[in-house]
Amino acid sequence: MEYTILVADDDQAIRDGIEIYLKNEGYHVQKAADGQEALEILKQHEIHLIIMDVMMPNLDGIAATFKIREDQNIPIIMLSAKVEETDKILGLSMGADDYIGKPFHPLELLARVKSQLRRYMRFGSYEQKEQQSNEIVVDGLVLNNDTKTITVDGDEVKLTPIEFKITQLLMEHVGRVFSIDEIYERVWKEAAYNADNIVAVHIRKIREKIEVNPKNPKYVKVVWGVGYKIDKS
Repeated sequence: MEYTILVADDDQAIRDGIEIYLKNEGYHVQKAADGQEALEILKQHEIHLIIMDVMMPNLDGIAATFKIREDQNIPIIMLSAKVEETDKILGLSMGADDYIGKPFHPLELLARVKSQLRRYMRFGSYEQKEQQSNEIVVDGLVLNNDTKTITVDGDEVKLTPIEFKITQLLMEHVGRVFSIDEIYERVWKEAAYNADNIVAVHIRKIREKIEVNPKNPKYVKVVWGVGYKIDKS
């Protein structure tokens, strides 16, 4: 299997140096200059392991790790020039799987990477994730990608293909707000032009089918002036 590793560090020389060693071992590499960029990359790519620097601008490694751990179990190796035991404890308590101080020997980092990947693939829920990836669950709302069905509190609801794709898009990115144009372009696969009414009608129909009270929706929420999202209660 080809693994993709995300390297998040605000020092370009360190990012590029780690990339060279990882690519020599056959890994694919994504790079981020701060924690926020790392989170964006995670939305766009399947990542199998993260090498995360602690001290970064915009969003540091500790905060980024805490955010990632809200819904993902990807192994995270933290890097830090700090050697104090309290920093190591803080990083591990926020969800990091391993911690290595700077400067480090590249071969030691590679050994840690291989160890964490073996653990993740065998015991760290990657196989479970693969088995369950056919379902997306948001509270009582369950979408099955294999059967293309949606159930609400155990009862199946009948959605049209377009309604299903809209719901799938929102459920795959819980909490993220999608603009009307973005929903249209992702679902209809064409440029959005006067898409407001088209999307609004489909959202209304989805609500009528999955919400107990469509006028006070539990799942599909509107963010006025921005777009729509699905939230957990």
